[in-house]
Amino acid sequence: MKNKYTIILLAALVVLTSCRDENWYPGASLTAIGDVSETYRGLLLLNEGNMGSNKCTIDCYDYTSGTYNRNIYGDCNPDVVLALGDGGNDIGVYGGKIYVVVNQSNLVEVMDAFTFRHITQISIPNGRNLAFCGGRVYVSSYAGAAYGDTEYRKGFVAEIDTASLLVVKTCEVGYQPEEMAVYGSKLYVANSGGYCAPDYDSTVSVIDLTTFEVEKTIDVDVNLHRMEADYERGLIFVSSRGDYYGIPSSVYVIDVQTDNVIMHIADLPCADMALAGDSLYVYSTEFSYETYQTVVSYAIYDIGRREIVTRNFITDSTESQIIYPYGITVNKHSGDVYIADAKDFMTPGTLFCYSREGKLKWSVMTGDVPGHFAFIKK
Repeated sequence: MKNKYTIILLAALVVLTSCRDENWYPGASLTAIGDVSETYRGLLLLNEGNMGSNKCTIDCYDYTSGTYNRNIYGDCNPDVVLALGDGGNDIGVYGGKIYVVVNQSNLVEVMDAFTFRHITQISIPNGRNLAFCGGRVYVSSYAGAAYGDTEYRKGFVAEIDTASLLVVKTCEVGYQPEEMAVYGSKLYVANSGGYCAPDYDSTVSVIDLTTFEVEKTIDVDVNLHRMEADYERGLIFVSSRGDYYGIPSSVYVIDVQTDNVIMHIADLPCADMALAGDSLYVYSTEFSYETYQTVVSYAIYDIGRREIVTRNFITDSTESQIIYPYGITVNKHSGDVYIADAKDFMTPGTLFCYSREGKLKWSVMTGDVPGHFAFIKK
């Protein structure tokens, strides 16, 4: 009997310590790929899951072993009820912790960046996106409920202290705020007004991080969404989704010295974008209610030359394998470009990895509705 209990104890210890293995946790859904990196330890991919299904998961590409692991959070936290929850909307790594916005479950999940173990959950209603600066985590929030909210209230940005993991301040911004970008002591917030259609918001709120108050509101265009900061040139790129009728999607450029819009890239529709050096990688899934068609493109905008240098950075014709692009990121050291394919938004998606030359290196099955990335450095 004593030997039996010893075996059970040893088995339990293996489970508890396996997430600290050199190659992290080799879960049941492991795929060998072989692409390794000397700079990064891992690439995290957040799968949103089908809305209302409680199927939000995290996958991890382990650069140390060249393996792809699906649902690492579930494997490493079998005792967490309901796992990650419903509707993953953003993921980021900061100060040795992973932060995940789960908007339908109205929370931010915090876990250890090495073991993937659950640390705590922070209650934030209908959270959207993350930004990090000075020992603080910033979360944009629609403020209202994700389902059935008929009150078109303004959203806010919550400031989380990384030591206590508590919300210490909030700042009201525009309607339905989306992505944010930090530049110096300022936080730029893209307000969409998505719940207010056709009366979309069209502003960027600029928050002074020292006072945590809005110091300026910049008029841009309707239904703002994505943001990328060019720290070398002092620029903020912000995308407009348009109104899906007569106003097309496009990209605007804000000068952080004046907080004015200095450029409108009218012929650059954008669903998501990622900046690497002088290249702004932009894919578009522009839908129109007038034509009921979706036009997909994969462009590169050269910031130095101020021009679109290609409308399709995929050079080997494999873009036909991507059914519905839903997320993009770039490994700034290798130049590899990663595109998440949500397919039908009901079944497992696919992650595609392209070289800087636009050639497909590998692809792998993901969780349901993949769309958000974060790198873990060594």
